[in-house]
Amino acid sequence: MEHTIQTTRMTTGQALVRFLDNQYLDVDGEEIKFVEGIFGIFGHGVVVGLGEAIQEPNHSLTFFQGRSEQGMAHAAMAFAKQNNRQRIIAVTSSIGPGALNMVTAAGTATSNRIPLLLLPGDVFACRQPDPVLQQVEQSYDYTITANDAFKAVSKYWDRVTRPEQIMTAAINAMRVLTDPAETGAVVIALPQDVQGEAYDYPEAFFQKRIHRFSRRPLAEGEAARLAGIIAEKKRPMIICGGGVRYSGAGDALNAFSREFGIPLAETQAGKGVVPWDAPGNLGGLGVTGTQGANRIARDADLVLAVGTRLNDFHTASKSAFPDPELDVVAINMNAFDAYKMNAQPFLADARTALGQVAAELRLRNYSGDPALMARVAREKKEWDGEVDRLYGLDDKDGLTQTRVIGELNRALGSGDVIVAASGSLPSDLERLWRPADGASYHLEYGFSCMGYEVPGALGAKLAIQNHGEVYTLVGDGGFLMLHTELLTSLQERQKIIIVLVDNMGFHCIDNLQNSKGIPHFGCEFRYRDAATGLLSGDDILVDYAALARAYGCDAYSVSTAKDLTAALEAARGADRTVLIDVKTVKKSMTEGYDTWWRVGIPEISQKPEVVEAYQEQLKILPTLRKF
Repeated sequence: MEHTIQTTRMTTGQALVRFLDNQYLDVDGEEIKFVEGIFGIFGHGVVVGLGEAIQEPNHSLTFFQGRSEQGMAHAAMAFAKQNNRQRIIAVTSSIGPGALNMVTAAGTATSNRIPLLLLPGDVFACRQPDPVLQQVEQSYDYTITANDAFKAVSKYWDRVTRPEQIMTAAINAMRVLTDPAETGAVVIALPQDVQGEAYDYPEAFFQKRIHRFSRRPLAEGEAARLAGIIAEKKRPMIICGGGVRYSGAGDALNAFSREFGIPLAETQAGKGVVPWDAPGNLGGLGVTGTQGANRIARDADLVLAVGTRLNDFHTASKSAFPDPELDVVAINMNAFDAYKMNAQPFLADARTALGQVAAELRLRNYSGDPALMARVAREKKEWDGEVDRLYGLDDKDGLTQTRVIGELNRALGSGDVIVAASGSLPSDLERLWRPADGASYHLEYGFSCMGYEVPGALGAKLAIQNHGEVYTLVGDGGFLMLHTELLTSLQERQKIIIVLVDNMGFHCIDNLQNSKGIPHFGCEFRYRDAATGLLSGDDILVDYAALARAYGCDAYSVSTAKDLTAALEAARGADRTVLIDVKTVKKSMTEGYDTWWRVGIPEISQKPEVVEAYQEQLKILPTLRKF
C-alpha cells in the first residue's frame, strides 16, 4: 500500500510562525495557547525573512514593536513570569548588535527559570556575501557568529542552516520551554538567507501540539522517607521558593505549615504565594530577610527547601543555618537545584509532593513543637511593629525610601502588581511588602538585572490586561539603564505606573563599599570636581518627570508623603502610563537584620578599615558549609 505524506511548500520563516501559532499547554486539564505573539525590532537580518512571515495575516500571533532588544526580551520574560510560565511571547531581532543586546535578557530568564524564546537573525549560511553588515568574524573558527554568545546563558541553543532543520529545532525548543525542570532561555539562530528558503514541510508538523504540564510525584517510598526525616527533627524550617509559585502549591504549603507547625520563610520568587499574615510565614530569609526569619533559621536543625535554588542571598552565603547537625532536604523538579547545599534530593512537583508527605506525617501523628510556633508568633508580632515603624518613618530632609514603600503598599489593592528588580528596593520589598494576593509580587532577583523594571512592568501588564494596575518601583540607576519600553506601553495603550525613587546614585552598592572600609567612590551621581579630578562634586539633579512628559506620559514630581499619596491616586485614574518622580533621602533604606553576605574583600590594602573587614571575614569563613 502506498502512503503519501501531505506537504506544504513554504519558507523557513513562514513554517516557524505557523508552528508557533499551534502550540498549546495542558495544565491540570486546562488547555492554554502557549505562544501569544512576537516582540521584534526589525533589521536587515530578519525583516524580509521572518518579518515577511509575521506580516502575513494567516496566523493569530500578535506582533509587538520594541524599542530596545534587551527591553523587549525582558518584557517577554515578565509576561511569561506573570503567567506562571504558562504563556510566552517570542522575541526576534536582527544580527550582530541587535542579537547581542538580548544576551543579558537570556541570562536573566535562565537564572530565574523563566521560558524565553529568542529568534535572532544570523549571518548568511551560504557565506557568499560575507562579511555582511554587522557580521562578527573569527579567523580561528569561521562557524562562530555573534549568536554563539548566547550559549553560556541558554538552556537550549540551535542554529538552523537548512530549512528542514527548523522542524527538530522548533520541537526541541518547545520541549525545553514547557519543561518545569529545565526551562529558561531558548535560542534558535536564523541565518538570514535560510529564513527565506523554501521546503516541502509535512502538514503533520503544523498540527495542533499539546504539551502537558506533568506533576511528577515522589518515587515509591520517598514520601515516607522524607516524612521520617522531618519527624526526627525538633526545629524544622521550610523555604518557599519560586517552584511553589509555578506549581500552584501556595495553598498546599500554607496548609502543610499550619497542620504540622513548621515555620516557613520566603525567597523573592516565592514571596506572596503564602499570605504574609499566615501563622507560620516569617517573610524573607537571609541577606534580604526579616529579623525573625533569620533568628529562627539560626536555630533550625532541618531545612525543607521547596522549589528553590538556594542562592547566596537566601542562604546568607551559607551562613544562615549554622547548626553543624543541620540537615537539608529539597523538593524540586530540577535535580541540579535539588542537590545544592548538600541537600538530600526529592525530585517531584511541589504541590504533589507536599500532599504525599502530609499523608505520611498524618500516619505518624506528627505535630511540630508548640513552643517553636509560639516563638514564631512573637517574632512575627515584633516584625509587624518594625514594618509599621518603617512605613511611617519621617526625615526632616524629605521622604525616606521605606515611607515610599509604605505609601505604595497602602495604595495597591487586590489584582494590582508590583514589579522591581535591582538596587536596595528588592531588599526592602522582600522585608517589608505585604502582598495583597499571590500574583501581586513580581520580583526579578535571580539575576538582579538593572533595567528590567520598566519593560518588566510592560510584560506584566500585557499578562494581566485590565484585571489590575501594574506598578514598577525603580531606582534612578535602574531607570537610566533601560526605560524606553515605556514608549511601547504608550503605543499599546497598556498603562503602567512607574514609581521612580531618586536618591542620586547607586546607594545600595555605596553602602556595601563603605561597610568594607572603602570611601565613597564611583557610586553617587556627582559632577566631576575640577579641583580634584574626581567624581565628588555637586549632586546631579535630574527632572525625570519632565523626561516622562516628553515621551507622552502623565508625570508628577513629589517630595512629601502627602504629594505622593495624591500622585498615586491620580495615577490610578489616568488613561496612560504615569511616572512619579519621588525625591528621597539618601541612605534611607533598611539595614541588614542579623545577616551576612560574602564579597571579595581585598586581602591587602592601604586602608586599615579594609584590612579589618577582611580579617572579620576570615573569622566567619571556617564556620560555613563548604558545599
